[in-house]
Amino acid sequence: MYDTHTRERILADVAQGRSLNSVSKETGISRAAIRSWQVRLEPHRRTGQPCPRCRKQPDKPEDPAAYAYLLGFYLGDGCINASRRGVYVLRIVCDNAWPGLIDACEAAMRSVRPENSVYRVKKQGCKAVTSSSKHWPCLFPQHGPGKKHDRAIVLESWQQEIVDSYPWEFIRGLIHSDGCRITNWTTRLVGGERKRYEYPRYFFTNKSDDIRKLFTDTLDTVGVGWTTLSRGSDPLNISIARKASVALMDAHVGPKY
Repeated sequence: MYDTHTRERILADVAQGRSLNSVSKETGISRAAIRSWQVRLEPHRRTGQPCPRCRKQPDKPEDPAAYAYLLGFYLGDGCINASRRGVYVLRIVCDNAWPGLIDACEAAMRSVRPENSVYRVKKQGCKAVTSSSKHWPCLFPQHGPGKKHDRAIVLESWQQEIVDSYPWEFIRGLIHSDGCRITNWTTRLVGGERKRYEYPRYFFTNKSDDIRKLFTDTLDTVGVGWTTLSRGSDPLNISIARKASVALMDAHVGPKY
């Protein structure tokens, strides 16, 4: 990695009419590198911020609130894949219908690994918010082969401490990935006349028993009442419909945006 001063000096030699070949032979710098400097003078910033988890004395992420939110998002719609040279790619897929959630997901990813680039990869009807780092498995030890609902998902003690400290951020990440706020309706007799009655309701749906339990355990800690609704024989849906509980969710989570 050559600094900007060195690059400027080499480009000044080229600007005086010297050939790339002669400058390359004199300095030992490849012609391809010198050509690339003619397009971009500033060095690309190095990635690889020290990982808070794989140090000799592991620590929590510097922005635990952003981490709690990103953890919820990852457990819902995220995956980690191994790339070349030991680099791992974190991808969280977000529906195009919720541009605010895409922004929030990207912001959280940047906060958790501020020196790593974050990209948005366009797909049909959605965007994959993506970032590469050697340390994503350190930060998300739930990473493993196969689908999440086919393996055990258990938080490490340091992750649970973060969730306990920032429960609403964790709940918000889970709702933003696999949840929704809808308006239900029913009818009832009022003074002998049947009238339509509407009420808001939150749903969270996930195939993993472990992830649903993480969600409901966290709801319990913040005083949100919930019930389980089965889809066929599978209890995949968590419903939040009590007025006081919906009010709490509205205050801290709100509908997708």
